[in-house]
Amino acid sequence: MTIRMLGTSWCGDCARAKALLTRHEIPFEWIDIELDDDAAAEVERLNGGRRVVPTILLEDGVVLVEPSDEELGSHLGLI
Repeated sequence: MTIRMLGTSWCGDCARAKALLTRHEIPFEWIDIELDDDAAAEVERLNGGRRVVPTILLEDGVVLVEPSDEELGSHLGLI
């Protein structure tokens, strides 16, 4: 399983998280919840009915919601 990032095209936090992963050459699957109803439902399920993005599912089962670069980097062993 690869890292899955669920977000929207207009989300600034999504763009920032994508940039961090790309900068460190960490592969991830990007899923736009505005184009994928199943992904939107998954975000809502994981976030108590709310569409909070980015919602990032790491390979070890950890789910990060709107993580800072420091939080995401720490979970990925970058910090």
